[in-house]
Amino acid sequence: MSKVFLTIRRLPDGAPHTMRGRPAWALELLIDAGSAGCTPITDPGPRWSSYVHILRKRSGLVIDTLRETHDGQFPGTHARYVLRSPVEVLRSWRDVK
Repeated sequence: MSKVFLTIRRLPDGAPHTMRGRPAWALELLIDAGSAGCTPITDPGPRWSSYVHILRKRSGLVIDTLRETHDGQFPGTHARYVLRSPVEVLRSWRDVK
């Protein structure tokens, strides 16, 4: 099992900020997804809302939450998270245990 680490800075002139664990993992996915965003359905994770909350509060990132409906055996709604803050990835690494 490895732990994800990510150092970013908010553009245009933000200071470097390092995060680790699931919030770093979620931010990597949000950056890669771009304007399409991520959902707990397409990118399963046990606590997406918690990761987004941490990224918003600790890193000051702007992340939109869009509500969507879904069908299937258990129809309902889910969130789509879209990173709106422009960021630059300074370093990404994994600590393998």
